[in-house]
Amino acid sequence: MSSHLPPRPVSCATPWRVAVVASLYNPALVDGLVTHFQEELLAICPAAQVTVYRVPGSFEVPLGVELAATKGGVDAIATFGVLLQGATAHAALVAQTVTDALMQISLRHHIPVLHEILLVENEAQAAARCVEPDLNRGTEAARAAVRMLRAIHTIREQASPKTGTVNHHE
Repeated sequence: MSSHLPPRPVSCATPWRVAVVASLYNPALVDGLVTHFQEELLAICPAAQVTVYRVPGSFEVPLGVELAATKGGVDAIATFGVLLQGATAHAALVAQTVTDALMQISLRHHIPVLHEILLVENEAQAAARCVEPDLNRGTEAARAAVRMLRAIHTIREQASPKTGTVNHHE
């Protein structure tokens, strides 16, 4: 585990539209991620608009992400869920399936999908990443979202017809 969060990006005035798809399972932990995400994103980009969608569990998150991406009107989608590793391989199987699905959705729709479906060994690990501020993965996801949206903007600008190259993503 990283012992610190990446630094906060420079503030911006861009009115990015961000969807959050979050699991209802383990609500105290997931709510901590969502709250930290929203607070950090709005601290960096006060004009950002965040819409939160709730789904039953982490396994259902990819369908919610696919529907939000297909509907359009979002610049990025953040995902939140907590899987506690148990005595069986179930949590690991769900985590791997969700990870693969989220990557495919991101690539198919050309939008960032921030992956914070956390697979943890115990409640202490979960609390450190979801509730406590020092290593909060919601905060980390907000910072990554801003950096990724800026990177995509730069890539698309540099590949625009103005530079003599073709932008295949617009």
